[in-house]
Amino acid sequence: QVDLAESGGGLVQAGASLRLSCEASRRAGSPYTSAYTMAWFRQPPGKEREVVGVINWTGGQTYYLDSVKGRFIIYRENDKNMMYLQMNSLKPEDTAVYYCAADKSRSPPYMMTAESAFASWGQGTQVTVSS
Repeated sequence: QVDLAESGGGLVQAGASLRLSCEASRRAGSPYTSAYTMAWFRQPPGKEREVVGVINWTGGQTYYLDSVKGRFIIYRENDKNMMYLQMNSLKPEDTAVYYCAADKSRSPPYMMTAESAFASWGQGTQVTVSS
């Protein structure tokens, strides 16, 4: 297991950019955080949580929700135990609570799009995009 803490959310206007950060902290006896597959999920108001992007442990493989392809970039800096979500050209429909998730699984990112695929979760950070 790993402890996760998101930051970087806020209120922005449509078309703006925002970068979310997720800091991972290893628990005693657990693998180093660089070994984890990590992901960003979001939960819009009144809707279910959905995957936004997934990145494998090396950072060399990613998966994106169709509606964010070309606008969002997920990447990680393993030497800093950090993962990021760069969000560009934000739209009001991107408004949601964004969650960081991690798991020891080495399955390809496209196979890890369900909430149940991830064992560790952060508390979430609110992103609000005004029109």
